[in-house]
Amino acid sequence: MFDNVTITHRGARYEIGRGRDFYGIWAAGATRSHPMERWPETPEGWSAAWSRFTEIEVPGTIVPVGQRAALAVGTSTGGIIAALLVAIGVAFGVAGLFPGYLGGLSLAQQSVELVPHVIYLVAWSVSAVLILLGGARLRVGALIGLGMGIVTFGLFFADLGEVIAGGSHLMGVGLPLSLVGWLACTAGSALAFRLRPAGVSGRLGKLRGPELGPAALLVLAGLGAAIAFAPSWDSYTLRTATATQSFAAGNAFSNPGAVIAGDVMVMVAVALVVIAAALWRPVRHGAALLAGAIIPMAAQAISALIQVGEPTAPAQFGISSAQASQIGLTISNGVTPAFWIYCLCILVLLVSCAWMLFTPHQAVSADAPNADPSPNAETQGVWYASGSSLDDTGDLQSPPTGWQRDERDEGGESGEDAGQEDVHGEGLQTAPTPPA
Repeated sequence: MFDNVTITHRGARYEIGRGRDFYGIWAAGATRSHPMERWPETPEGWSAAWSRFTEIEVPGTIVPVGQRAALAVGTSTGGIIAALLVAIGVAFGVAGLFPGYLGGLSLAQQSVELVPHVIYLVAWSVSAVLILLGGARLRVGALIGLGMGIVTFGLFFADLGEVIAGGSHLMGVGLPLSLVGWLACTAGSALAFRLRPAGVSGRLGKLRGPELGPAALLVLAGLGAAIAFAPSWDSYTLRTATATQSFAAGNAFSNPGAVIAGDVMVMVAVALVVIAAALWRPVRHGAALLAGAIIPMAAQAISALIQVGEPTAPAQFGISSAQASQIGLTISNGVTPAFWIYCLCILVLLVSCAWMLFTPHQAVSADAPNADPSPNAETQGVWYASGSSLDDTGDLQSPPTGWQRDERDEGGESGEDAGQEDVHGEGLQTAPTPPA
């Protein structure tokens, strides 16, 4: 009864195709005499079949029949190379923690410097693991690592600026080791980003009416964080029995020119990455890029709070310990209002990132064109049941609105190219036309 079955797509557990007068889903490798579920041979039937298939199948495993082996080889080779580069960078970064970094002190000797660098290395390690896993995870890991590489470039350049301004005697072995680590991590992330695993795509999209509000809030928070990075964060109060003096320190523009250049690079990088993340489609990949920018900036805030909790030596203000004891000097540490504004902006970015990551996203609407799954259709199109949507990991979700809706065909992908590139839930969800 159920002969002449044509399977069009397979996943880890199931396969979908067409019988004599129906669309059906079968268990992978099982006999095709009876489908697990079947639908009438109509556009509505195909829509329901494809939606059900992507609902029960493991996200990220659906590929067209005949492409699985070739795609797996290409992805694994490129992913391994990229992950290996990031892992080498992490190894160099770890090695750079212990020798002298600047002025004879190592990063490991200064908790204010050690903590942010460890955070960078942990995040890059997570990026390497995601890249190695391949598929949609490869793109997420690449975006996290790439966002971090872009933002931390200015931070490392500012450290190098201290050497440029003060002389090579300030540089220890730890600094060049850390710079090589940054280079390898960023190169590996960029290589992974250039890979295009099956069904994974990404692009900058256009904002529409309901999307403008959330996107504007995200961009404003990014610009606020970039601007608040420049003013003084550190506040000191010096007290004696007869006098009290308070002042701020740490203004980015009070440093030598090379250090200022590094800080400006950080500010520009944060603004650009946040804007790109707000426009990126699918939205969950934009969240990954945004996370890559947030991590090093949040690490800077943590470092500032650690510094507040540590005692400040009088020598930092040109006063010897003996003189401080003689006059009864006490020093209190604090932070300025600019720091709290910075933290508020980072918090908004974190909330936006979580919203982008965990909110269901709709790929296309039910009335999308080129939706006909009939055997005579010349192009491959998209057609989903009314009131349903497939997010960018292949899960069936409730219909969202506004910024949650991914742009359709912004990159000009349509027809056969779109059908082969986005077959299991990354960006545009395309179900190729079932064969006759």
